[in-house]
Amino acid sequence: MPNQTNSDRNGSGEKGRSRRGFAAMDERKQREIASLGGRAAHRSGNAHEFTPEEARAAGRKGGEAVSRNREHMAEIGARGGEASGQRSARTPRETGSGPAAADARGPDARH
Repeated sequence: MPNQTNSDRNGSGEKGRSRRGFAAMDERKQREIASLGGRAAHRSGNAHEFTPEEARAAGRKGGEAVSRNREHMAEIGARGGEASGQRSARTPRETGSGPAAADARGPDARH
């Protein structure tokens, strides 16, 4: 039998580690177990609930981390530009606004 690595055996692509226990469960089962743990933590009063200030700080920290990845930010910007270009490429008649749409409604139409 040829020498197989753990990643060959478990198909996970991770070198030297096999998926066992919680990691080997399907995602639905993992979520179910995690949900039970979360409910228990809330019932016992041990669950942490973010204040608005903590949530803002966490969001800011995450945004800063993401924005350091220049390639990712460029990709996001390009997608936004494409979407914006698609919106502006539509005629005013399609959007229901602008002079062409007003002409279509007639001279007595309210704006």
